[in-house]
Amino acid sequence: MYRILLLIILSGLCITSCNQKIEPDSTSQQKPVLFPDYCDVTIPYNISPLNFGMKEKAAGMAVTFEGADGTTIYVKGKNHIEIPPKKWEKLLEKNNGAKITVSVAARQGTQWHAFAPFSLYVSTHPIDYGLAYRLIAPGYEVYSKMGIYQRNLSNYKQDAIIENTLIPGSCVNCHSFRLTNPDDMSLHIRGKKGGTILVSDGEVKLLNTKTPKTISNFVYPYWHPKDDYVCYSVNKTKQVFHEKKDKRVEVIDAASDIVVYDIKNNQTLYCDKLMSEQVFETFPSFSADGKSLYFCAADVKEMPAEYEEVRYNLCSIAFHPEDGTFGNKIDTLFNAAAIGKSITFPRPSPDGRYIMFTMVDYGNFSIWHKEADLYLLDLKTGEVNAIEAANSEDTESYHSWSSNSRWFVFSSRRLNGLYTRPFISGIDENGKVGKPFLLPQKNPEEFYAQLLFSYNIPEFINKKVDLNVRTVEHLTNTSGTNVTQRE
Repeated sequence: MYRILLLIILSGLCITSCNQKIEPDSTSQQKPVLFPDYCDVTIPYNISPLNFGMKEKAAGMAVTFEGADGTTIYVKGKNHIEIPPKKWEKLLEKNNGAKITVSVAARQGTQWHAFAPFSLYVSTHPIDYGLAYRLIAPGYEVYSKMGIYQRNLSNYKQDAIIENTLIPGSCVNCHSFRLTNPDDMSLHIRGKKGGTILVSDGEVKLLNTKTPKTISNFVYPYWHPKDDYVCYSVNKTKQVFHEKKDKRVEVIDAASDIVVYDIKNNQTLYCDKLMSEQVFETFPSFSADGKSLYFCAADVKEMPAEYEEVRYNLCSIAFHPEDGTFGNKIDTLFNAAAIGKSITFPRPSPDGRYIMFTMVDYGNFSIWHKEADLYLLDLKTGEVNAIEAANSEDTESYHSWSSNSRWFVFSSRRLNGLYTRPFISGIDENGKVGKPFLLPQKNPEEFYAQLLFSYNIPEFINKKVDLNVRTVEHLTNTSGTNVTQRE
């Protein structure tokens, strides 16, 4: 009895001691150097706790989060802190649209050193439910284990949507959703039992998409915002390796065209202007109103001999969803070739104000280009500007918009130059972009150091993806549905 009582008293003393605020032995005017670097970022009010640690190893940490309303969280840890989720949720809820001041003290030996405080700005704009992405190991020749996963952004929970272990020897890739809604989804399975999985109106289909008029199966997808269409590129791609020590691999198009798939009629729609033998056309996307088709176009060069001379411009053509026909004129929205650059991944904001794209020195496979940066075309003014707040000295590549156009996620190699990691930035109504923040994790240093997979094609989703993998497995053991072509 006395032993139990003593344990209770000692436990109470430990809790009291752990929660007591420290008195620093020294202070600094410098802000702390953290991993991840969350200093002075703007965050949505429904994001998971932003746990962090000291970049320079510390024997202890003590951190105070103080909201503008007076709500306070005090957290202690060794070299990183883990914020209690319920307290964090309450703090953000009470300071929606306000500022949270963060004070950090770190212990080296027996001395505590306090740093200058920094701020977290809580946006009134929420972020979508989650992210969907592929996790893929480095490799060039064979498919290792890979999958498409989803992550709830309000916590750290990750679930598999589909893994290639379901269909041995396959590659799962190119997942796409209609305006972040996973009720409409397209994804590809490459391999002997492959095809395009299409989810629409509660039905799951496996499509055989090669037709006599196309050079390949469907490749890069993008959903129409309103009507039952998905645009795709069709590509003949090749992989070549560099002899230069600072470059590894290049993926090039030997040929590429653009088509639109009509879901209701199971037909591929063609436009001669998007299937020119003198032009590479790739990376299509529909405009926010669904009446234009954006894409990248480059003059055909001899491949692979002239691959460094291939430069893609940002172009558009009218699309008429009422009958699935195209305009008769191609417009160049931004002539990147004229300034010695090349454009990939044009992605319009859902509100119709901007097109975000990646720009590189040449080619279209920007993930292997260290110089790859993000740019923003203002469709209202026609101005094109580099997104300096988001770009780094390493690769910034694939990106996608939140459903409310106030956030975007992009893949970057800025952490170590090897693995792509997802970063999120806010963007306000005037196009001002906030400092990006790394996707939060419970223990970010440990998580990202141990993760030997790259995040590929991060896409926002407005709810959990519910794909019946047994249905997919069954479909891959059938002949699938042949797509027809409109004459």
